Amino acid sequence: MVDELLHRLRHYRPRHLETDRTHPEAAVLLPIIRGDDPELVLTLRASNLSTHGGEVALPGGRRDPEDPDLIHTALREAYEEIGLPPGLVEVVGPLSPLISYYGIKVTPYVGIIPDYVEYTPNDAEIAAVFTVPLSFLCEVPPEVTPRIDEQGRRSYIPIYQYGEYRIWGLTAAIIVELVNLLYDAGISLHEPPHSVEK
Repeated sequence: MVDELLHRLRHYRPRHLETDRTHPEAAVLLPIIRGDDPELVLTLRASNLSTHGGEVALPGGRRDPEDPDLIHTALREAYEEIGLPPGLVEVVGPLSPLISYYGIKVTPYVGIIPDYVEYTPNDAEIAAVFTVPLSFLCEVPPEVTPRIDEQGRRSYIPIYQYGEYRIWGLTAAIIVELVNLLYDAGISLHEPPHSVEK
């Protein structure tokens, strides 16, 4: 499974993001645990944070001026947030950049990690670290919010419910691209599912 994942990611060409202005940059890491049923590592942000407090997120954050590139940003933030050593991450490649609710250009990077990592969450930022099998994300299609019309384009915000964790927003949109790439899931965020009215 991981070999197929690596093959697909290495031959993937992310969508180019057309924008009419310059946005601050950030990067997130999608750490995928190597194994027969690979799992994605996610975080629950501390509830007292001013942005996205109490929400599920991928490890990541804004690019610092001294970061040589966005891969470095993603790896640095993952180490600061959950104690994931950069040397244990095999960065495979990027997914398509997205603009966050706060106007930040976020570039996701997929990385493969071993199954023996012990996470040490930064208590000031992270309330919990948990994993979700990629097979769950493939087999259980996301629910969606009602249609959102923005800048002449309609879209639907995906929502995954995994146990007590609600995965939605930008994080879920990034996961949808990953699932579509790896499993040919064909999930569209611009067409309504059968259960949603147009």
